[in-house]
Amino acid sequence: MQAARGVLVLNAGSSSLKFAVVDPDTGAQRLSGIGESLGDSDPRVSWRCDDETGHLALDPGAAHAAVLDYLVGELLPAQPALRAQLIAVGHRIVHGGEHFAQSVLIDGDVIATIEDCAALAPLHNPPGLLGIRAARRAFAQLDQVAVFDTAFHQSLPPHAYLYALPYRLYREHRIRRYGMHGSSYRFVSERAAALLQRPLSALNIIATHLGNGASVAAIKSGTSADTSMGLTPLEGLVMGTRCGDLDAGVLIHLAESLGYAVAEIRALLNRDSGLLGISGLSNDCRELERAAGNGHRGARLALEIFCYRLAKYIAAYTVPLQRVDALVFTGGIGENSTWVRAQTLEWLRGLGYRLDSARNRQMRAGAEGAITAAGSPLALVIPTNEEWVIARDAARLVAAQE
Repeated sequence: MQAARGVLVLNAGSSSLKFAVVDPDTGAQRLSGIGESLGDSDPRVSWRCDDETGHLALDPGAAHAAVLDYLVGELLPAQPALRAQLIAVGHRIVHGGEHFAQSVLIDGDVIATIEDCAALAPLHNPPGLLGIRAARRAFAQLDQVAVFDTAFHQSLPPHAYLYALPYRLYREHRIRRYGMHGSSYRFVSERAAALLQRPLSALNIIATHLGNGASVAAIKSGTSADTSMGLTPLEGLVMGTRCGDLDAGVLIHLAESLGYAVAEIRALLNRDSGLLGISGLSNDCRELERAAGNGHRGARLALEIFCYRLAKYIAAYTVPLQRVDALVFTGGIGENSTWVRAQTLEWLRGLGYRLDSARNRQMRAGAEGAITAAGSPLALVIPTNEEWVIARDAARLVAAQE
């Protein structure tokens, strides 16, 4: 019998850091946790190891480095048997440009390339690099693997990834659409094929990954045909603090007429916009739903814009697919917000979608299944598992060296 083994997976988001020790064969997690609200006034860490749970309030403003220090300095040393099972560390890295079409073992050149791409994912690549450096110090004997969100979308055709800018900007500077959330899309497309008992190569789905960062992908025969995020994670849907699609003339107006500097525009678009900017209250969908229920007009408006823009993208992605076998909701909001799913499908009534309200209410906290009524095009909720995808890739690359 094969000895137990695990991959330490680090998944750095814009305001969160998930960590887990994952069995690459089964997806089981002996240790899992998350640092949330990082950089805000009330950052915190919560974790579970077997049947034990813990919570830690971090200092106001603490960010990803504080979570890594706690994980490496306290949590893992308290579990020596678990630490002894580690065979690799897998890192979710958002942006790899055109350099990576698949996951890779990390070396100095890979780190330098991730650094070069940091300007394209300023909320993600820098904390991802923090995780790589901390893990290399703490686990010098283990291979480190980078799994890129952008790699899944390297199958986009030129008519989907090119912008209508002078072609030299692509030829000389690789300015194009890249897309993100690739690990999530890989997992949910494979899981959708299993649920529908059809080969992935024969399945067309529109997948929506909805969280503080949000995107949509048209997945044709298991490969990405189009996606909403672009050169950076700013493009596409309304997100927690990001604006999504925007008339580029707004940026010119901000600079020329209102005197905004580049750094101010960057902060405005990445940190002060989206659900937070519209509502004036929060970037947390749960808080906005509670506030909207209590009559907060800004919260309701933010959620309505979020769902409307989402529905428009879903409708648009019938174009590259022609035949849509399933619409998939995933990510923290997609898996848990009955309100967002219901409102989005209401906007899609013209395409025949009809919600089964009872089923929709059941799809929370890890539940999986259909939420549409009989006779409606199929919509599914599938909890994502990016950590398992990362662990599988890490184990595969480590095994290839043996």
